[in-house]
Amino acid sequence: MQSDRAKVITETARRLLRRGATPHLRKILDKTHAADLGVVFRHLPPGDRKVLFGLLDDPAKKGTILSDLDDDALLALLEEVPVADIVGILDRMPTDDVADLIGRLPEDLSREILKKMPRKGSLEIEGLLRYDDETAGGIMVPDFVAVRAETTAREAIESLQKEHINVEMPFYLYVVDENGRLVGVSSLRQLVVVPSDTPIRNFMNTDVVSVRADMDQEEVARIVARYDILAVPVVDESNRLVGIVTVDDVIDIIREEATEDILKMAGVGDEFVETQSVANSTRIRLPWLFASCMGGVFAFFIIGVFENTLEKFTYLAAFIPVIMGMGGNVGTQSSTIVVRGLAMGRFQVRDLWRVIGKEVAVGVILGCFYGLVVGSVAHFNYGGWALGLSVSLAVLSSMSLAAFVGSMFPMLFARFNIDPAVATGPFVTTSIDILSVFLYFQIATFLLRL
Repeated sequence: MQSDRAKVITETARRLLRRGATPHLRKILDKTHAADLGVVFRHLPPGDRKVLFGLLDDPAKKGTILSDLDDDALLALLEEVPVADIVGILDRMPTDDVADLIGRLPEDLSREILKKMPRKGSLEIEGLLRYDDETAGGIMVPDFVAVRAETTAREAIESLQKEHINVEMPFYLYVVDENGRLVGVSSLRQLVVVPSDTPIRNFMNTDVVSVRADMDQEEVARIVARYDILAVPVVDESNRLVGIVTVDDVIDIIREEATEDILKMAGVGDEFVETQSVANSTRIRLPWLFASCMGGVFAFFIIGVFENTLEKFTYLAAFIPVIMGMGGNVGTQSSTIVVRGLAMGRFQVRDLWRVIGKEVAVGVILGCFYGLVVGSVAHFNYGGWALGLSVSLAVLSSMSLAAFVGSMFPMLFARFNIDPAVATGPFVTTSIDILSVFLYFQIATFLLRL
């Protein structure tokens, strides 16, 4: 539904741009949600983007569009925009989004923008830029509502109405001591249901879920999801409150990390293909495909060792694809399950043997079933129990071993702090192909008495 709407808007914008119907186009832009405009801009050529961007009057919409563009499109769009106009746009954006956008700009342009921004805002942004992009500090919002424990409910509400009116998402009131250390939290609901003269210390929750500023953003997302909260406070090493991570950022993290894992598992890097140049895309894919190529070469040499077996029983070659394919599928399934479990926090490295044991058990059961099916086909089509048994045992061995390899690689990668997503794809399928072919011919040679 939403994608269809964005498609209609994109086609309408292109048609009006060709006609030069600027007044009609401006009306459409004013009525279209900023998120939809972000999709539209991604599907327009650079020249059309600049025209549409110049027709927009709302700085907030411009900020949303800039945040949605990839780096190359962002720089191309801003190259003719005066720095003063850029500052005006950034002034209407949340501080964490501003820091993220400035971090993507060239250093000289970033310095010029920070010089022209209000001092308070520039200091907050420079503070955020000190943190790594993929940590809680890098994604947090430095605007939050903090009060003292002795503050009454009435005073807290007045503070929200006067001092914290521009806070992006005031889901919670955080309670701090005289040194700014986090000691409690209260929801807005709790604030309005108690008598107005009640001190916050009387109803605040002292069991506060918080994260350190240097915590990885994936772990932050898991914590927010686990405790079902709308925002999580970020503290420094002294437990001083320095910001909050809100649920909208967590949703972005989950989407980005899931996309990154999927792309890594496919061996195509961690960026969308539309944001990569041909040369960069080729450079990223080349080593992964080289691993698959080497696997095929090894399988070729293994088959060559059993050349005499193939000369006597040429129909053995007919079952190589199904044996390798079934093993590869099981290996990919197991590795995907384990990678997702690690990413979601459902598996820990200490669960290594439990996870592997479960996947191997599944692989053995599946191998018995499909081994019987494929072995029966071999027996009835070519005759002879030895061939049917060879094929059955080869399928069983391939699928069982694939489940072991597919679950072990991601767990071992995680154990040595390597992204487990890279353990799938070429690594798993290549090793399974080699082992499957080797075991198949070993079993066939033994049972057929060659």
